[in-house]
Amino acid sequence: MTQQTGTELEGKVAIVTGAGRMRGIGRASAVVLARMGAHVVVTGTGRDPDTFPQDEKDAGWRDIQSTAEQVESFGVRALPLVSNIADQDDVQKMIDSTVAEFGRVDIIVNNAAAPYGSDRVAVVDMDADVFKTVIDVKVLGTFYACRAAVKQMIKQGEGGRIVNLSSTMGKSGRANTSAYNAANFAIDGFTQALAKEVGQYEITANSVCPGTTETSRLDPVGRGDVWQDRLQSIPISRAGTDDEVGELIGFLCSPRAGYITGQSVNINGGSVTER
Repeated sequence: MTQQTGTELEGKVAIVTGAGRMRGIGRASAVVLARMGAHVVVTGTGRDPDTFPQDEKDAGWRDIQSTAEQVESFGVRALPLVSNIADQDDVQKMIDSTVAEFGRVDIIVNNAAAPYGSDRVAVVDMDADVFKTVIDVKVLGTFYACRAAVKQMIKQGEGGRIVNLSSTMGKSGRANTSAYNAANFAIDGFTQALAKEVGQYEITANSVCPGTTETSRLDPVGRGDVWQDRLQSIPISRAGTDDEVGELIGFLCSPRAGYITGQSVNINGGSVTER
C-alpha cells in the first residue's frame, strides 16, 4: 500500500549508506527521505542472514531489500546496492550506478560504520588492524563518498546536501573507545572543512552526532546494567530512537536547512553539550 508522500524533496535522489538494519539510523533516514519525496539508493555490506539479530529473523527482514521496500511504499523508487564503502572503486561504482538509474545525485547520507565490538578496548590492548578498520570504514569511506558525490553535484550545478554521521564520541573522548573517538572527531573536522569548500556550489555539509540510540548496532552492550547506567547519564533519561535521528537528517537535507552548513549537530538527550 502506498503511503502519503511529501513534495519537499520531489525529484531529488538520495544515497544512504549503511541502511540495511531493521533498527538502524540508515534505514530510518532512507524512510524519512522517501516520505519527503526523494528516490533513495540504500546500501549495505550484504550481511549473512545467519548473523541477523533475532528480531530481524522473526520479521523475515532481508537487509537492504527490506529497506528498499519501505522506501517504495511511499510511491518513490529505491535502488538497493551492496557496496564496500571502504573501497574507493566500489564507492565510485555506487555513484555511477545511481546516476545510471536516476540521472543524478542530490543528497548523500554517510551512515556506514564498522561494527561495534572488538575496538572497545584500552589503547594498550588495541589491535592495529582493528583500529585501521574503524578508520577505513568511517573516515576513508566518508571521504570517498563525499568526493565522488560532490563531483557529481558540481557537474549538475543545482546544489546538494551532505550529512555525515558522527557521534557524541566525536565531541568527548572516553576510555576504551579510542578508535571510534578518533574516527568521529575526524568526521566532524572533515565536514567543517568540506562545507567551506562546497558552499560556493550551494552544497551544504553537516555532521549529525547521536548519543545512545536504540538500534541493533548497540545490541552488544545488552540492555542490562551497563545500558541502564548509560540511560541514567542522559538528562531525558532514555535512549534516542533511529526515527528521531532520521527526522533530523531529513531536515538537514531539506530546503529549510539551506543556510545550515559546517555544523556538527548533537542529538543525544543532553548527555553531551559540546559544540
